[in-house]
Amino acid sequence: MSDTEFPVVVFHNPACGTSRNVVAMIREAGYEPKVVEYLKAGWTHDQLRELAAEAGLTFRQLMREKGTPAAELGLLAEDVTEARILDAMVEHPILVNRPLVVTPKGVKLCRPSEVVFDLLDRKPASFTKEDGEVVTL
Repeated sequence: MSDTEFPVVVFHNPACGTSRNVVAMIREAGYEPKVVEYLKAGWTHDQLRELAAEAGLTFRQLMREKGTPAAELGLLAEDVTEARILDAMVEHPILVNRPLVVTPKGVKLCRPSEVVFDLLDRKPASFTKEDGEVVTL
């Protein structure tokens, strides 16, 4: 099956080890993903609405707190609306947790990285992560 018949898109942050592992796992499985560096590309409201809906996540669930301005922006309080979180994610792309992966099988936030294999038609027998951890499949 070619990559055009089974397209894989990764919304990727190259500074993130989990994100790098997911891209490597996809390639090890024999796919060449379309890699979108969302910190450079940015997000649109519609794009995030669609991805969150397909992943079954609220914007709060999709929001990354560690290493982001979430706390400084006041987004961690329970009364913060989904609309406010969405607006902040569009303004500050780093607020979106990663990596988000899209395939014909669906959309998932791939944390831990092994979750990506649920979205692929084929997978390697095993994979060694950057930190040396071996994932047996």
